[in-house]
Amino acid sequence: MTLLGPVFHILGFGYMGVAIMLLVPMGVDLVERNPDWVSFALSSLVVGGFGLLLSTATGGYKLQQMSARHAFLITALSWLTLPLAGSLPFLGLGVGIIDAFFESVSGFTTTGSTILVGLDSMPPGLLVWRSMTQWIGGVGIIGMAILMLPQLRVGGMQLFRTESSEKGEKAFSRATQLGRWIIGVYSVLTVLCAIAFWISGMSWFDAINHAMTTLSSGGFSTHDASFDYFQNQSTIWVGIIFMIFSGLPFVLLIEGARGNVSALFRDPQVRVFLGLLLVCSIGIAFYLGHNNEYTIGTAFAESAFVVTSIVTTTGFGLGDYTAWGAPMVGIIFVLTFCGACTGSTTGGIKTFRFIVFFASVSAHLKRMIRPDRVVSLHYGDSKITPDLGFSVLAFLVAYLAVTGLVTVILTSMGLDLVTAVSSAATALGNVGPGLGDQVGPVGTFAEIPEAAKLVLAFSMLLGRLEIFTVLILLEPEFWS
Repeated sequence: MTLLGPVFHILGFGYMGVAIMLLVPMGVDLVERNPDWVSFALSSLVVGGFGLLLSTATGGYKLQQMSARHAFLITALSWLTLPLAGSLPFLGLGVGIIDAFFESVSGFTTTGSTILVGLDSMPPGLLVWRSMTQWIGGVGIIGMAILMLPQLRVGGMQLFRTESSEKGEKAFSRATQLGRWIIGVYSVLTVLCAIAFWISGMSWFDAINHAMTTLSSGGFSTHDASFDYFQNQSTIWVGIIFMIFSGLPFVLLIEGARGNVSALFRDPQVRVFLGLLLVCSIGIAFYLGHNNEYTIGTAFAESAFVVTSIVTTTGFGLGDYTAWGAPMVGIIFVLTFCGACTGSTTGGIKTFRFIVFFASVSAHLKRMIRPDRVVSLHYGDSKITPDLGFSVLAFLVAYLAVTGLVTVILTSMGLDLVTAVSSAATALGNVGPGLGDQVGPVGTFAEIPEAAKLVLAFSMLLGRLEIFTVLILLEPEFWS
C-alpha cells in the first residue's frame, strides 16, 4: 500500500475532476430540454462519490516526493481507469458495455474511432461529452509528454527532459507554472479555432465541438459524414491550420506565445513534420488532378486535409479517400504510422524518433565503410547518445511487434487482413479510421466482434501510453 496508496489518492481527485466535467453535457441537455441530462447527473454523482471516497480513504498516503515508480503508476492507471468513468453516460443512454468502453477509450486517447451511427440525430449532451473526452485527453497527453515521459525515459523521450521534469520543490513549482501555460495556450487555441470555424460557416454548436476535437487531434464529429458534411473549402482550410497547431510541440508554442517564435522552427522535427505535410499534399494533389476530375484548388485542399488529418492522427473524414486509387491508399496507410511532433496532442511513432532512427542508420553505414571512423550524432543542439539511440530503436521494434501481434489476434477473430492490419495500425497510432468497407473513412467499428473491440481499446491505450509505460507494469521487479 506504500506504493499504491499515494497513487490511489491522486486518482481519486482525477475521478472528481471527471465528475465535474460531466456537469457540462448535463447542462447542455437541460438547456435543450433533453431528458438525457439525468444520465449525466447520475454518472457525475457515481464518479464523484467514488473519487471522494477513494481520496478520503487514502488521505494518509499523500505523495511527498514522486519516484519513477509512482510516475509510471499514476500515468498508466489514469489512462486505464478514467475511460471507465467516462463510459457511464453512454451506458445510461442505452449503449452496450463493450461499445461504451470502446467509445470512451477512443475519446480519452483522442483516437476518434467510433461505434456510433446516426450522430446527426444524437442528443446534444452526448455529442458534447464525446468532444470533451477528447479535449480532456488532449491536454492530458501534452502534460504526460512534457512532464512525465522524459522523466521515465520512454522511447527516447529523455531527449526532451526539461527542468520541470526533474525532482525537487523548485522543479514542482516550474512544473506547475508550465502546466498553467499548457492549459492557457491550449484553451486559447481552442477558442480561436471555434471562432474560425463559426466564421467559415459552421453553427456555434458544431464549431465548439469540432474545435475541441481538432486541437486535441481527436477526430470525433457531430455528423456521420464528418467534414464532408460542410462542403466548404474555407472550413477545410481552418481544419488544416488548427490540425497543424495540434501537431506542434506545445512547449515551443508556449515559447512563441512568450515572443520567441523562431524557437519553433529551430526544432528539426517541426521542419520535417511541415515538410512531410507539404510534399505529400502536393504529390497527392497532382495525382488527383491528373487522374481524376479535380480542379487543382480542390485537389490540393482535399489532399492537404487528408494528409494533415492522418499525420497528426486526428482522423477527420472527408469522403472516401480510398477511392483515390491503390497508390494513394498505400501512401495514406504508411502515414498512419508517422505521427507529428513530440509534446503535441498527436499519437503515432512521432517525427523525432524517425529522425533519430535514420541518423543512426546513416551513421552505421558510414562506420561499415570506414570502421575506424568516429561518427557524432546530433538532434539539433542535443547529442544523440547510445542510450537514446537504443531507446528509440527499442520503441520502434516494440511498436511494430505489437502492431503485428494485434493484427494476428484480429484475423483469428474473423476480420479480413486489410481490416485487421489497418485497425491495428490506427488503434496503436490513435489515428481513427482504418481501411476497407467496414472500418474505412466512411465506416465505423460498430459491426466488428465485441472481443475485437476490446483488443482495439487496449491497443489504443497501449499506443497512447507509448507502450513501455504499460509493459513495465508486467515486470515483476517493478513491484518488488
